[in-house]
Amino acid sequence: MTDTRSGRDWAMLALVVLIGLNLRPFLAAPAPILMEIGADTGLGYGGIAMLTLLPMVLMGLGAFVAPGLLVRLGARRGLLIALAVLFAGSALRLVVWDGLSLIVTAALCGIGVAFIQAAFPGIIKARFPTSVPVVTGLYSAMIMAGGAFGARLMPVLVHAGYGWRAALAWLALPVAIALAASWRILPAVQSSRPDGALARQLLRRPRTWALMGAFGLVNAGYCSMIAWLSPYYQAQGWTSADSSGLVAIMAICQAVAALGLPILARGNVDRRRWLWLTIFFQAAGFFGLASLPGMAPAVWAGLCGAGLGGSFALAIVTALDHLPQPEQAGALAALMQGGGFLIAALGPYAMALLHDWTGGFAAGWGLHLGCVLATALLYLRFDPRHYPVAMPLAP
Repeated sequence: MTDTRSGRDWAMLALVVLIGLNLRPFLAAPAPILMEIGADTGLGYGGIAMLTLLPMVLMGLGAFVAPGLLVRLGARRGLLIALAVLFAGSALRLVVWDGLSLIVTAALCGIGVAFIQAAFPGIIKARFPTSVPVVTGLYSAMIMAGGAFGARLMPVLVHAGYGWRAALAWLALPVAIALAASWRILPAVQSSRPDGALARQLLRRPRTWALMGAFGLVNAGYCSMIAWLSPYYQAQGWTSADSSGLVAIMAICQAVAALGLPILARGNVDRRRWLWLTIFFQAAGFFGLASLPGMAPAVWAGLCGAGLGGSFALAIVTALDHLPQPEQAGALAALMQGGGFLIAALGPYAMALLHDWTGGFAAGWGLHLGCVLATALLYLRFDPRHYPVAMPLAP
């Protein structure tokens, strides 16, 4: 019996890896080849920003819709359908004919990812109740590693002779693998009916909005990094391959921090010192990008990546820490992501506007520096001694 349970746990961990790897490539992949995409479709900076903004908005809205869908469809069927939608969005990029149709495929991918991201933290807490920080860190690290994979793969495929459409469509292959693995591994478990009163209670708590705000301000920086880091350095004469290398460095540092910081923080439920460390990394990185872009680009990208990845993973862990029951904690984490992604979606568009007004990206990086400093103040409130007061929910 123990061996059977252990085998199921390892299989589920493998599925966490496979699914996590597929949640960001569709967002990160276009950035290194935006010159080719823009020349072929005529997309300007505003249209290019929509490739990130629209999926992030859908991820935010999806977090509010997902609990009801989870009940109607069940966890297994819901995740299989979400992966199928993500597969369709990726594969259809092979036949897009203009900028609008490319944005539609981004929306399809965002819809699929929205359901997965809303459902997975609660599943992790229920399946691995004694290892939430470690498994959440693994899940977050795979999300960030997937972004690195997508960004690095595109210039390689384009230089190998593939058009940008075919290069983007190749990302459907790992989604298909995750879909097949999910079909085999995911149990047929029906979710309990969502408690509308619980969601209303959570939304009446100032702490829920503080979690949303912190998550959103940080992830706005992530969205802007994957959208504009490559164009920022291509405007300074870098090639698409070199600039994609910077995105890959950022994403690798994200993955390492997303895995490592929750492990380091697991011994103390007060995660704030580690959250502030992520703020320091981001602040240094955004300052360098804004003020000294040519001095140490890889260092600035790596610092931003480490801060963003560690903050993403620790934010989910911190939300799950607030409530003891998996259903309640999962609902709080979903709401945090929902509101947070709606805020984060504004990051790339704000940078596009600032670029149009100032003629460069430095003002945008300065904006994100201000965002992370504001987030540091929100982190002050996340004292675990006050969680029962901040979230006084009935069992």
